[in-house]
Order: sequence, then C-alpha cells, then structure tokens
Amino acid sequence: MKIDEEKVDEAVLALLQLTLCGGSRAWKGHDWDVLNRLYEKGFIYDPVGKAKSVMLTEEGMKRSEELFERLFGK
Repeated sequence: MKIDEEKVDEAVLALLQLTLCGGSRAWKGHDWDVLNRLYEKGFIYDPVGKAKSVMLTEEGMKRSEELFERLFGK
C-alpha cells in the first residue's frame, strides 16, 4: 500500500494537541520519520535529544489546532 506522508504528517501534528503540556510541549511518542518531517517543515523544534517531549513552533501550534479541529472536531 502506498502511504500519503502528507496526510500522516497532518494527523500526527493534530494528535500532538492531545499530549500538550506546559504550553507548547507535547510528548514525542510518534514515528521518528514523521517528527523529522514536521521539524523540516518548521512545525516543531529539533526532536533529537533526551527530552521525552518536543516543542511546537508558533506556526506549529496554530496548524496543530486547525488540523485537530478539522480532523477530530464535531
């Protein structure tokens, strides 16, 4: 099966809303390839490190909220 990576990236960015803590930090329990793509797109800061969370950029927070509402809102 061919996977649409853009849709996967959007879903993961939206799901980061569920694990937000301390403002713009979210648990990074997602696929590393996806997190790296989100970093390259400027939605999160560098995910590499010992921290168990990633920090969303201002643009990432806005896009994450929009995607969460679109994908999971009623």
